[in-house]
Formats: sequence, structure tokens, C-alpha cells
Amino acid sequence: MVKMKTNKQEFNKRHGFKPNQSHTMQELSQISGFPIDILEQIDDRGQGAWKTNIRSVRTKETFKKNENKPRSQKLSAQQWGIARVYSFINKFEKGALPNHDIDLLRDNFDITWKLYKRV
Repeated sequence: MVKMKTNKQEFNKRHGFKPNQSHTMQELSQISGFPIDILEQIDDRGQGAWKTNIRSVRTKETFKKNENKPRSQKLSAQQWGIARVYSFINKFEKGALPNHDIDLLRDNFDITWKLYKRV
């Protein structure tokens, strides 16, 4: 079975890191240019989504979504929160709008516009 590439692995490949290297929120802020408070809000929302919509959380082994599995077989709240941060940064860096947390882009338009012109 071929594992799906995670958002962290995609981010690391684009930025020249080892595939499974982890990053602190501070490092992600420095690399992406997004203020840490925006990234922390995205992380908090991801952890909140884990609590309220566990079905959308991917499983640990297959990273498949919408599987009817117990919480113990799903990514943790912390993993789901940081995965949402990596997803947000990846989509933005590829020139696409993220499909979540768009209000944070809108509310911080000056920052977002500077970052978008950089991509």
C-alpha cells in the first residue's frame, strides 16, 4: 500500500527539508511569512474540528478521510491542528486559496497581499 503524501511532507519537499522533519509554529511563521498569531488560530481551529467532527479527521496509518474508526485510530487533536496549518501554507504557496480559514486571509489583507506577491 502506498501512503499518501502528507501536507508536512509536501511542505518539507518544497522547502528542502527531510520528508518527516517537524517544525515549531515559530519556524513555520519564519519560513512562510505568516504571523504566528494567524498560524496559531488555524491550529486552534484544527484542534476544535477534531473535537467536533472526528469523522473528517484522517486515520493514523492510511491518512484516509471519512473512515468510521474510533478516535484512537485517528490523528490526535495536536496532529490535526498542525496538519491544518501545513495545509493552509501549502495551498497559499501554490497560489490557491485554502478551503478553510479564508476569513483570516481577508481579515489580514495587507499581510496576505504582501505574501501573495512573493509567491
